[in-house]
Amino acid sequence: MYAKQYEITLPADYDMGIIRRRVADFGALLDDRAGLGWKAYLIRERGVLGSTVNQYAPFYLWRDTGAMGRFLLGGGGFQGIVRDFGRPAVHHWTPVATLTGPARAAEPRHASRRLTAVPEGRDLSGEDLAALVEGEIAGLRELAARPGVHSAALAVDPRHWQLVRLVLWAGAAEDEEATERYEVLHLSAPEAARLPEGRHW
Repeated sequence: MYAKQYEITLPADYDMGIIRRRVADFGALLDDRAGLGWKAYLIRERGVLGSTVNQYAPFYLWRDTGAMGRFLLGGGGFQGIVRDFGRPAVHHWTPVATLTGPARAAEPRHASRRLTAVPEGRDLSGEDLAALVEGEIAGLRELAARPGVHSAALAVDPRHWQLVRLVLWAGAAEDEEATERYEVLHLSAPEAARLPEGRHW
């Protein structure tokens, strides 16, 4: 499994209706993509949900890394982003837990993301680092049990030592610790049912 996200930050006066139409026209193209757990088509709109920027920032959970490679490199869909917006940096993380929530049958409308740095220091090596991640997974379980949660994921970037928590919500994003909040324009989830449930390591 692999998690990835790219963020396309747009001008302050950009018409976000263009992105909404883009997703309405093309979002369903990945609804049956082999190897894709799910892709949430996320936007942040300036002045909405506390955002100071306009941004298109889709988040993916790939079940098959080969399928992700074909998407990025083999003409499998990413070329449209490169053509229209230039080539963005693609952030990527290794998932350590994925969970389904009580609202899994509903269409998610919002998402919350929390990015946190793993602190440096001898006290966070070995067993202490494992305990930190276990604590984050426990927090994810508590959050994923809330009535409005569709699904949730926790992943780590071991190059920059960063944790990302992404939660999809059927209603408002009730995540008090979120560093970003998004609107979900569409969810493609061809292999969501095949994603492992719970802790991955």
